[in-house]
Amino acid sequence: MNEKMSQEDMVKEAVEEAKAKAAETAEDTAKDNAAAEEGDENATAEAVEDAETAEEVNEEAEDAGKSEKSEKKLFGKKNKKDKKDEKIEELTDRLTRQMAEFDNFRKRTDREKSQMYEIGAKDIIEKILPVVDNFERGLAGVSEEEKGHPFMEGMEKIYKQFMTTLEEVGVKPIEAVGQEFNPDFHNAVMHVEDEETGENIVVEEFQKGYMYRDSVVRHSMVKVAN
Repeated sequence: MNEKMSQEDMVKEAVEEAKAKAAETAEDTAKDNAAAEEGDENATAEAVEDAETAEEVNEEAEDAGKSEKSEKKLFGKKNKKDKKDEKIEELTDRLTRQMAEFDNFRKRTDREKSQMYEIGAKDIIEKILPVVDNFERGLAGVSEEEKGHPFMEGMEKIYKQFMTTLEEVGVKPIEAVGQEFNPDFHNAVMHVEDEETGENIVVEEFQKGYMYRDSVVRHSMVKVAN
């Protein structure tokens, strides 16, 4: 009898223990389920928030894309040239080149005219210079008594007027006597030993030299001291 009761007690104890464990397991399961539900809610909220953020980003990207397309379309219209504008630019460029070519031609022609005029003027002056030489020789040979004669006074006035006219057009005599010999202006036809005069100095002029503007028409024929 006692042995039988003990077995019953053991069975009851085992049943109670099983019930306790089952209740504990159910409680833990309920807690786990609650935590899982809460986690799912949080996860769901985060997922929703992420989705909303992604949607906003997509909308911004779409807006940016639309804006970029609009800008491209707008600038594309501006950069695209009309055929009339292209024709105008072509004609303008052609006209500019022609004007530049004409300006170069005008400058070249003016320079050539100036050179031709200078060459012609030098040629005429060179032919006139012997007349000037003869005038000077004739006046130099007049005696003191003849200088007061009206004819000689008239010749003197003509000579002065002649030289003034040459000077006005750019003709002037080259300085020689007392100047240092310069082969650009002087032509040495004689040398002389002269200790009193400095070396390479022009001591006498046989024929006057003349310049027209900045160029030599005729070199001076001179004697130079060594």
